Amino acid sequence: MTFQLYDSMTHRTREFVPAVPGQVSIYHCGLTVQSAPHLGHIRKEVVFDVLRRWLSASGYEVKIVANVTDIDDKILRKSAEQGVEWYALAYHFELELHKAYQALGCLAPTYEPRATGHIPEMIELVEQLIARGHAYVAEDGSGDVYFDVRSWPDYGRLSGQRVADMAPAEDSDPRGKHDPHDFALWKGRTDSDEPESASWNTPWGRGRPGWHLECSAMSGKYLGAEFDIHGGGLDLRFPHHENELAQSTAAGRPFARYWMHNAWVTAAGEKMSKSLGNGALVTEVTTQYPPRAVRFYLVAPHYRSAIEYSDTSLAEATASLARIDSFLDRAHDLVGDTEPAAVLPAAFAAAMDDDLGTPAAVATIYTEVKAGNQALDAGDASAVREAYAAVRAMLGVLGLDPLDPIWAGATGPGASLEPVVDGLVKALLDQRQEARARKDYAAADAIRDSLGALGVRVEDTPQGPKWSVEH
Repeated sequence: MTFQLYDSMTHRTREFVPAVPGQVSIYHCGLTVQSAPHLGHIRKEVVFDVLRRWLSASGYEVKIVANVTDIDDKILRKSAEQGVEWYALAYHFELELHKAYQALGCLAPTYEPRATGHIPEMIELVEQLIARGHAYVAEDGSGDVYFDVRSWPDYGRLSGQRVADMAPAEDSDPRGKHDPHDFALWKGRTDSDEPESASWNTPWGRGRPGWHLECSAMSGKYLGAEFDIHGGGLDLRFPHHENELAQSTAAGRPFARYWMHNAWVTAAGEKMSKSLGNGALVTEVTTQYPPRAVRFYLVAPHYRSAIEYSDTSLAEATASLARIDSFLDRAHDLVGDTEPAAVLPAAFAAAMDDDLGTPAAVATIYTEVKAGNQALDAGDASAVREAYAAVRAMLGVLGLDPLDPIWAGATGPGASLEPVVDGLVKALLDQRQEARARKDYAAADAIRDSLGALGVRVEDTPQGPKWSVEH
């Protein structure tokens, strides 16, 4: 089976055929760095990280570009409210985004361009649209430049809407527009309260780019006029991606061959967002739960299904991952270091080829873990080694292999204490073993009960006592 991907444009699952055989080019819209990222933001990063890993595992050479929007109305407003330079605020939260990437084991993009570094490309694109009759400079002297949606018959194709049924665009002053649905490509600097450093010289006067323009310019620069996959969160499909598609194709660029959108993380049924104040910050959640378990919570459901945020769900994800890790620990004790399998189980590969079917893929991991535990109980070292290698390989595709070096720096708060805790628990378990050896079972039970009160579960195995932390 070849990789099948649900295309948001055609609303059907299509066989994936890249523009260049053996190579895949992906652009997904990064954050507007106005505040710290929450789980709703980082789900998109995790989804596209899994996509990248699966395509790489399938033999493709993957190039992935994810931008940073570092100039925006909200950034300017928040920086003014906080009394800091707009670029300092943007850079601070860009670093927070990188910490969130690392905390959840995401591979760095091939490149991560900033909007402010691509003003010449944006100006060039606007000039092309004006020359082709698809954009115009506002006649009110503001220096605003708008895309003329009525000039492009395909406008609304991605979101399946007609212009007449759309709400007016709210990204700039409507007074200079020919039509209320026209959206801003460029915003003239008319507000003297805005810092001059947040504007650039253009043929239409000083100003700054509109949000939609930025991604078209950056994707074109690094991936070319046509690339394979464009995507982001479902909320970006309209108006952001609709507008990107319109301005890019109107400029004569084929643009994206496939569109991919992940569903939201919700809280009490509402989309998790900064404006609603219901965002669970990545830094906070990874303090309460192991970062790998948080990633598992985001990976296990299908990317097009909404995830409801709750402590119960995160606790269940933590417990599920702990059971998988318990098998890996026991298997390692029996068979030693074992590299991930070179060939993935067929059921896992079939699930991932079916539009990144992670629920069925995770079910395959559980099946392999069960078989591995049965082999452990039977003392079948060969079967244990085979299961161990298969589980590591599958976890690797999902970015969850505990032995992957990427987790060495992403083990969450308190990571520096891990060797200390490990040593202390081992010392207590040694004391317990000594007590049992001299038949002082009361002392042995007391040590076990003390550890249990701290949330440390002790399991006696043929290879000796093993411990894990309960959540």
